[in-house]
Amino acid sequence: MGALARALLLPLLAQWLLRAAPALAPAPFTLPLRVAVAVSRGASPTLGARAASVPPAAPPEDSLALALEPAGGAANFLAMVDNLQGDSGRGYYLEMLIGTPPQKLQVLIDTGSSNFAVAGAPHSYIDSYFDTERSSTYRYKGFDVTVKYTQGSWTGFMGEDVVTIPKGFNSSFVVNVATIFESENFFLPGIKWNGILGLAYATLAKPSSSLETFFDSLVMQAKIPDVFSMQMCGAGLPVAGSGTNGGSLVLGGIEPSLYKGDIWYTPIKEEWYYQIEILKLEIGGQNLNLDCREYNADKAIVDSGTTLLRLPQKVFDAVVEAVAHASLIPEFSDGFWTGSQLACWTNSETPWSYFPKISIYLREENSSISFRITILPQLYIQPMVGAGLNYECYRFGISPSSNTLVIGATVMEGFYVVFDRARKRVGFATSRCAEIAGAPVSEISGPFSTDDIASNCVPTLPLKEPILWIVSCSLMGVCGIILLILIILLLLPFRCQHRPCHPEVVNDESSLVRHRWK
Repeated sequence: MGALARALLLPLLAQWLLRAAPALAPAPFTLPLRVAVAVSRGASPTLGARAASVPPAAPPEDSLALALEPAGGAANFLAMVDNLQGDSGRGYYLEMLIGTPPQKLQVLIDTGSSNFAVAGAPHSYIDSYFDTERSSTYRYKGFDVTVKYTQGSWTGFMGEDVVTIPKGFNSSFVVNVATIFESENFFLPGIKWNGILGLAYATLAKPSSSLETFFDSLVMQAKIPDVFSMQMCGAGLPVAGSGTNGGSLVLGGIEPSLYKGDIWYTPIKEEWYYQIEILKLEIGGQNLNLDCREYNADKAIVDSGTTLLRLPQKVFDAVVEAVAHASLIPEFSDGFWTGSQLACWTNSETPWSYFPKISIYLREENSSISFRITILPQLYIQPMVGAGLNYECYRFGISPSSNTLVIGATVMEGFYVVFDRARKRVGFATSRCAEIAGAPVSEISGPFSTDDIASNCVPTLPLKEPILWIVSCSLMGVCGIILLILIILLLLPFRCQHRPCHPEVVNDESSLVRHRWK
């Protein structure tokens, strides 16, 4: 009788509690159709206090070892340790001071875009904004800029002003900054940042690549190496909870105290996003056996501004099938895989032991070998805001995309990631804070031979922007017609001699701008 009562009451209790928690995450979630009741399967990992939820105390300054030591004394790398806050659901952000006198703002760190922008007007979802009229050093550049992302967009006035990064630099720098006066689905409920710092290449900058990016300005003015590294410490902690997790953004260097073991590097295939080459995926040690070009068409990128691990639809379907097959949970609800539903278990048991590891193979700098980064279920079966009482709910930290593979926060929280722009490579090492109850939730191993993999898994002519190709071909056709007409007119000059000629001055300043969106 007791078991029957629990089976009947638990789903009702779950519905009531989930409705009482209105803001689970930036993306909408609907009530799970099925609440999974924990089944005794022997010992399983429990959610405990994370031993390294705060990065370890920095060593004394005289023993600090940096792989890349900047010239001059503008940067303070010790202060950059634990300079981030946030979580995978709402992003990781950095404190900045902008203008004269300085105004304090929090900016989202995004390696998938290139513009630096802050709120320039009040908004219902943010607590502060940058008031340009209060800054004596602000200068408007005379034009607006619009940036569109996979989700959301904004339009702002482009200007420049001085900025200071309190946790890391001893001086101020003049940078381009957009002040947002209009946005759509960009500022979301529950966020704790009011700007965005794009750290990708200038190729992606709007309105054009001629706009100097924040990091390019920093490299030149602070005289730091063209490299930065990032650690996101949210592994196993509730997504979009009331608190914040730590993290580190090291601008201009690599901090050895933030990672374990070696750093494995993979080449950057093209300098726009941080585009890399994926060779294969394994679920529970089993190869998906897809053509490696499926992982890289249209591109595979590393993007701290994306919450989940996003996979092209064909790859996503194969991963879901393999994870469902390898898991110990029969007939799991489709809504869980698509992100529309959560799954709940009693607090006495966590579901992580039921799911397989996921491994991503990357080509090493030596193209004949590869290495793999592996995430445990603790990273992609993500606890949501605690519902309290006797159960906890989780979401699937992987989602489909139209054509891009995005290594987002779901994966990045397991690793210390190095963006070595100077040597055109991205590095991965095991993060010291990627632990739950003292047990690591990520792994790196290698080298492995690439003899059984194509020499190039990136399509020769990736259709990064099909519309751009269509427009380009159309313009070529139009130019051909115009050239033919000009040749005919040159061969028939006498017609103009028999009547007054009134040539019309045409000033065509139109240009084709490459818009690359996340």
